[in-house]
Amino acid sequence: MTSPSDLLYTQEEEAVRSAVRSLLADRCDPAALPARAESDRPHDRELWKALTEGMGLAGLLVPEERGGQGATHREAAVVLEELGRAVAPVPYLTSAVIATEALLGCGGEAADLLAALASGRTVGALAVPFATAPGAAFPSARYADGVLHGEVTGVADAAAADVLLVPSDSGLFAVDTGRGGVTVTALTSLDRTRPLAAVTLGAAPARLLTTDAAAAVRRGLRAGAGLLASEQLGLAEWCLTETVRHTKERHQFNRPVGSFQALKHRLAQVWLDVVNTRAVARHAADALATGSDEPDLATALAQAYASPVAVRAAEEALQLHGGIGMTWEHPVHLALKRAKADSIALGTAGRHKEALAGLVALPPP
Repeated sequence: MTSPSDLLYTQEEEAVRSAVRSLLADRCDPAALPARAESDRPHDRELWKALTEGMGLAGLLVPEERGGQGATHREAAVVLEELGRAVAPVPYLTSAVIATEALLGCGGEAADLLAALASGRTVGALAVPFATAPGAAFPSARYADGVLHGEVTGVADAAAADVLLVPSDSGLFAVDTGRGGVTVTALTSLDRTRPLAAVTLGAAPARLLTTDAAAAVRRGLRAGAGLLASEQLGLAEWCLTETVRHTKERHQFNRPVGSFQALKHRLAQVWLDVVNTRAVARHAADALATGSDEPDLATALAQAYASPVAVRAAEEALQLHGGIGMTWEHPVHLALKRAKADSIALGTAGRHKEALAGLVALPPP
């Protein structure tokens, strides 16, 4: 049984936070994000290289003997908190968490690919729609004579991926995006910092990783959903901090607008929501790291709570900035888009509430 004190940040985790926040302060300028998000190259390759090759963060979930850092989901959660605060346009959740976790469930056949993802020099993406919840059905490609055929839409960060992990009727396969038979078509995405794409496989050469695709995919999506709550936590914290700063600086009637009681109440509610989100996000990260307290339950609880909180925090930030985000000259509109996109990623809050009810034997009315 996990105690509340077990969920406190350790010195090592705070050191990771400090290093990542410092790097993002230097390399991820909020003022430049809107222009990058609307460009044809939304991913920041240089920032990704600094995070992975420079700091080794892509391999946190990979054991040392398999080419990684041998850390846990708790450290990865701290990284995602900081990336969420910055709305950083890097494929960390999709490659270093979801794809990596799926490979960890594949056994020895995936050893070389796992080490490549841990180094950060190779980016991976799980070729299932980003809206897929853990345990939900997902599309499968057709495998025959060493090649794959099929199409999957809504794959997050597929445009940045060097290798796709494709589930099929025969197992989970690795497909190099640089080889023939693979077409990645960008889709119009609400959150341009994490773009979606359609993947078309037309006789794409593939390598079998495991015959149990369902188990590997479920493992990847569960870790992704559990740690997505940490990203949503960081996003909500940034929205609260920036809004408090703004309301202290903006004056009306010779008073800071933050001194008005109505705004104080709204900000206090956001603060309370953020505190509770930190509790469920830390619980999910700890459950994934240790296997205690039923990781499925902790993940469902975290997503059921964190998704609406991140959206409310971003909406309040936009409103209390006076709607400035709608001018597209302030990064708060990117925070709102990320929060909205995250709220339907890896299962909606309603889907996770249904899963939670089933796990605790509490049928809906």
